[in-house]
Amino acid sequence: MSVVSPESVGLSSSRLQHLDRHLRQRYLDTGRLPGALALVARRGEIAHFSVQGHMDVERARPLQQDTIFRIYSMTKPVTSVAMMMLVEEGLIALDDPVHRYIPQWRNLGVYEAGVAGAFRTRPVTAPMRIVDLMRHTSGLTYGLQQRTNVDAAYRKFGWGDPNGSGTLEEMIEGLAKLPLEASPGEVWTYSVSTDVLGYLVGKVSGVPFDEFVRQRISAPLGMVDTDFHVPAAKASRFAACYLATPEGGMKLQDDPQASPFLRAPTFVSGGAGLVSTAADYLRFCRMLLNGGELEGTRLLSRKTVELMTTNHLAGGKDLTDVCVGLFSEVAFSGVGFGLGFAVTTSPARCLLPGSAGDYSWGGMASTYFWIDPREQLIVIFMTQLIPSTLYNVRRELRTLVYSAFADPPSFAA
Repeated sequence: MSVVSPESVGLSSSRLQHLDRHLRQRYLDTGRLPGALALVARRGEIAHFSVQGHMDVERARPLQQDTIFRIYSMTKPVTSVAMMMLVEEGLIALDDPVHRYIPQWRNLGVYEAGVAGAFRTRPVTAPMRIVDLMRHTSGLTYGLQQRTNVDAAYRKFGWGDPNGSGTLEEMIEGLAKLPLEASPGEVWTYSVSTDVLGYLVGKVSGVPFDEFVRQRISAPLGMVDTDFHVPAAKASRFAACYLATPEGGMKLQDDPQASPFLRAPTFVSGGAGLVSTAADYLRFCRMLLNGGELEGTRLLSRKTVELMTTNHLAGGKDLTDVCVGLFSEVAFSGVGFGLGFAVTTSPARCLLPGSAGDYSWGGMASTYFWIDPREQLIVIFMTQLIPSTLYNVRRELRTLVYSAFADPPSFAA
């Protein structure tokens, strides 16, 4: 891909080089990360695209610009776009009750006590709506939260695991037998909600969810390396994934030559199932930044993208005010949540540079992106280390990228 001079889009070359030094010295030379890809685009041009370190440490294979990564929860914005495409077509509405499409969920209760098979519940105060799935206020959870016996039941059945052996349909049936952790709309809990959205996309459209993504999003946008598995012809470009060790190093977690991602999944995860490249995800981000359109292909209207990237938490609250889970892909202060994205409400509360209204999300293996519409900025960071919350690399990326701004303020912004 063509890279322009950073100065031509109001950025400083030397300061962007400091970004690369920082990643190398703090994370690569110390063995904390296997490799690091950093892409910075502004005003429609790529101003910085660096790759350092390895895509496969054991085989001494260097990271490449076209390396394929497990993007895990960066799948969620793609699934959210798929759902909003159906909303625009009038096939489903954000305020529809979920039980209209999943009748067996009509009488879900809220957890009070007990264990799987003997839960005590109370009635919900409001029905779960499609918007609750979009913004993680559904009352569903993830097994990785490890807070309650409901979380434990999710872990037992492996729901939400993109490499699990079950199917979306089996998860939907299983969830009908478990209580919610809260009444819909009351609290924010990171959850399998987006996997449920994927199921609904397939049911409402009449097209299997993975095929819908390929036919309606990936192919039209030219995302040629984005899919729910890595085909054999591209396996040589697939990165290894690592798990952080207590000693501050890392160990192999998923060998790219024996990975479950090398075969089509039985559980097609709208929450965490995609693999992609930086170039592909940039095309997705450019579509969003352009108001739902890329190079003549329109997926959504500008007003729909604006709706998705507005804070939807009740009363304009931040995640700190309404989150009850133990895990998320973002820091909470000064951050709300839209329909598939974290949304910055106050850079001052975040204690980070940025813009009110920028939006972002990340993945379990430490991938991350954000889009700043005011500054016409897209940043994509790729690596493969679990867990994503161990290091402050995402916060550091924001500081280092915004420190490279060299142009005067635009009073037309």
